[in-house]
Amino acid sequence: MPTTLLSTAPLQSRRRKRRRLSFRRLAAWVAVSATNRHGASAFVFTFATIHAVLWTVILINLKAAQDVHMDVAEAFAWGQKFQFGYGKHPPLAGWVAGLWFKAFPVTDWATYLLAMTTVSVGLIITWLIALRVVDYRRAFLVVVMLAIYPIFNFKGFKYNPDLLQLVTLPLLVLAYLHAFEKRTALSGFWLGLAAALALMTKYWVLTMIGAVGLAALIHPGRMKFLRSPAPWVAVIVAIVAMIPHLLWLKDVDFAPLIYADDVYGHRTRAESAMLALSYVEHNLGLLALPVVIAGLALVGISLRRPSATLARVWSPGPNSGVNLSQALNVWIIQIIVAIGPPLGGLILSVYMKTDWGISLFFLTPLALVAIPQLRVPSVALFRIAATWLVLTLATLAASPTIALHEFTDNPNSAFSYGARSQLARELTQLWRNRFFSRWSVVAGTTEVGEPMTFYSPDHPAPLTPGELWSSGLTSLEEAKRLGFIGVCDTTDNRLPECEAWMAKNGKDAEQVAVTTQRFFKGHPGPATTWKIYIVPPAK
Repeated sequence: MPTTLLSTAPLQSRRRKRRRLSFRRLAAWVAVSATNRHGASAFVFTFATIHAVLWTVILINLKAAQDVHMDVAEAFAWGQKFQFGYGKHPPLAGWVAGLWFKAFPVTDWATYLLAMTTVSVGLIITWLIALRVVDYRRAFLVVVMLAIYPIFNFKGFKYNPDLLQLVTLPLLVLAYLHAFEKRTALSGFWLGLAAALALMTKYWVLTMIGAVGLAALIHPGRMKFLRSPAPWVAVIVAIVAMIPHLLWLKDVDFAPLIYADDVYGHRTRAESAMLALSYVEHNLGLLALPVVIAGLALVGISLRRPSATLARVWSPGPNSGVNLSQALNVWIIQIIVAIGPPLGGLILSVYMKTDWGISLFFLTPLALVAIPQLRVPSVALFRIAATWLVLTLATLAASPTIALHEFTDNPNSAFSYGARSQLARELTQLWRNRFFSRWSVVAGTTEVGEPMTFYSPDHPAPLTPGELWSSGLTSLEEAKRLGFIGVCDTTDNRLPECEAWMAKNGKDAEQVAVTTQRFFKGHPGPATTWKIYIVPPAK
């Protein structure tokens, strides 16, 4: 036995050395690829593409037992008719969805690919922002931190105006940093265009536009910027670019503002305080994951000589890898958008949705990585990239099991697992069998009507009864002329209002009941009964 041990020891030692050598080579390759001035762009683009593909597959698996979220169906519905606004929001999210589904089929997987393409484009734009603030090594660290940030993966499953802001707000910040540095009329033009593009996504971006404006006024180099043509050209371009939307806003009697006030206003001070606290806790919790993982990647897992480890990643000396002037802009913007919204929500007594933080913290990793005292060893890039890959592949492997587990644990959740896609197909066939024509209009709540638009091959325009902020995709007059199918969900507490509207506007309607039920891998989901009102086309 001793002889055997002696004979195998050198072999084991050689294997350990080869593993360490392979690890070092792989770590060196990642570091070189991410920091090579000529190849870094392709490396980051490839990383973002792989992220989009892997997480699209994960979302397809995770959401296999569900229909698409109503926000996604709503964006698709908007995209069926290009307008300068859609009742609740400005038009850009609908335009993007409309163009996307001209290239891709109207299927669930295409919506998840759209969502992951959106966040991956945001990754690339944020990398371009980071390059104006830090060196290539730190910029790649920022990108991978964002890829781990739940907003850029499983929390970003639904494409809507909130998610699209992960493209338009980074574009705004990138344009501002460019204009602040160049101070030319052309850079001001791009800044104004970026501001208009952001405003065409959602009015919530005024928080970021305000933060950018305050950063320009607070920054020590403000006078050079303010004396240049850049900010003034930006203001003019933004106003001119917004004129068509502003005219639409006037024509619809400022419907989006009515929507915002009706849905999110008029809260008590106590309610606002609880909602603001929930907003802060939620967003801090989401940010904790990438920050902790990045910290572990920087220091490694060894606990020996902690003082030496700290010295490698924290040093008070000069740091050529950080542009302090631009870093100050990033710090100011991030602090303002982190503190301002919950404080404003508390003061104004409004409903603070946790989802409103989706777009406001993409600068946090950069703000942390840009701290001059922080040092980023090359091996940290490999560590965090490897962690991202392990977490992603583990989620991919577990996603079918997670979907089945969620389905069986919530067998009566009609909101999540109601078979709206099945209903859309049945109603399409029902309409065609009666009228031998395309189904043009569906009337029902957003939770019901928009999925009918998405899943029916006829893609009927949605009409929401009693809504003061109509999307403008159709009207009651058009619905009566073309005929429509009204849908009331018997499990919805708004059923009496739905029935009353149908009784008033569909007096000659044929009434039927349709029951749908989803089955997933042999397990039954909730059975939902729908009250259907079939109003024939006008003669």
